Amino acid sequence: MSDDYTAGDVREGIPFIGAGPGDPGLLTVTGRELVEAADLVVHAGSLVNSELLDAFCADAEQVNSVGKDLEELVPLMTEAYEDDRTVVRLHSGDPAIYGAALEQMDALEANGVPTYFVPGVTSAFAASATLGTQLTLNEVANHVAFTRPQGKTLSEKEDHISDFVGFGDVTTCIYLGTHAVSDTMDRLLDDGHDPETPVAVVYHASWPDEDVIRGTIDTIGEKVEEAGYRASAMVVIGEAATGAGYERSYLYGDWANSDDDQSDETDTDE
Repeated sequence: MSDDYTAGDVREGIPFIGAGPGDPGLLTVTGRELVEAADLVVHAGSLVNSELLDAFCADAEQVNSVGKDLEELVPLMTEAYEDDRTVVRLHSGDPAIYGAALEQMDALEANGVPTYFVPGVTSAFAASATLGTQLTLNEVANHVAFTRPQGKTLSEKEDHISDFVGFGDVTTCIYLGTHAVSDTMDRLLDDGHDPETPVAVVYHASWPDEDVIRGTIDTIGEKVEEAGYRASAMVVIGEAATGAGYERSYLYGDWANSDDDQSDETDTDE
């Protein structure tokens, strides 16, 4: 890559940047350029790897957003922006997934401060990379559900994990549910789901202390409890978690002898 490469146009306002799942190398080029140029970085605490902050934000003022509410964060960012400081808001993963970013952005916009999203790599994608599989696999899983378990934020009626698992061809990725793995699996068993359904739990996907626990709906809860993890893990339910049992796709099937219908399966202009 050329040293004078610029990752897109510089936009006015405060960018809400996805820091990625943990590995500093998974921060996008645009995200890196923006945080390196920042005077103030408001970040999501320990959810953002300190190595990333040290590597790319060392010259900026760093503010940990954990424990701070909108009434504290919004004036902080507004004042810095109005003082002509370069401000970035750094979320873990991708801010569009359980990031509570929009409420901050709307409050800033109400103060006359423009904002915009810079996407990041979400933990479900880092987990699939660690597992060496795809979240969608031909004849195994045609759909992916990003969800969370019932609890303080989500009521029992709003918890659709059992519905997603029941479809059979859905890979269910559970965020913010490490502490509730056993309870979630117990509910799935009570709902009559196959106890042998594969489940993988990836703790700190892409971090140096990454760990993978494999099991089934019947066994994974006990395994996670034994490991002592209560947060920061992605739970992946479904056959795709094993990377097995798939059929060859049409894309790489009989392509050498394909007829005109094959053009519908490829992304080509030819």
